[in-house]
Amino acid sequence: MKTVFLAAAAAALVAPAANAQIDSVRLGVMKHNICVSDCKNADKESGVNINGELRFASPDWLGWAWSPHPYVMASVNTDGNTSYGGVGLEWDWQFAPGWRLEPGFGYVIHDGAINNPYGSGNQQAADFAEDHVLLGSKDLFRTSLALTYDIAPAWAVQGIYEHLSHGQILGTGRNQGLDEIGVRVLWRFN
Repeated sequence: MKTVFLAAAAAALVAPAANAQIDSVRLGVMKHNICVSDCKNADKESGVNINGELRFASPDWLGWAWSPHPYVMASVNTDGNTSYGGVGLEWDWQFAPGWRLEPGFGYVIHDGAINNPYGSGNQQAADFAEDHVLLGSKDLFRTSLALTYDIAPAWAVQGIYEHLSHGQILGTGRNQGLDEIGVRVLWRFN
């Protein structure tokens, strides 16, 4: 029921943007499951993720929140490990000519492991835990931070970091989370 409610809330967030103008298309490659602070779960899953995003112009009704841009995104793992898709909001702050900082917050649904399907204390459980990130919930928060550089009026490149986690809000128990870092190319429609 919680997943249905959150999916409906996410759809309500993006629905006004469906009629809005697409701001940009973003496509990139992400290093999957990197080590940031707690490295015991890093590198459990192999492959890179191909990341794509459609970002919309900020609707007027979001002016109260410093005009974030709604987005729809998908990230597919090239080795068949955790892939995900979702929606959210990204802010866009220019801090120098041609340079922007873009923090974001969103909601994703993934196809990775939630919990270990094998009983504790046996070799199957140990082997499964060695190769899978146990995310604890099918739905996760997505936080991101990107540094964008304009290379032409319609083109930009971006370095991006993202973290996926249920934060003990969308789920309980296991919360190993995923961290990814990568580079994307942006094409703006304006």
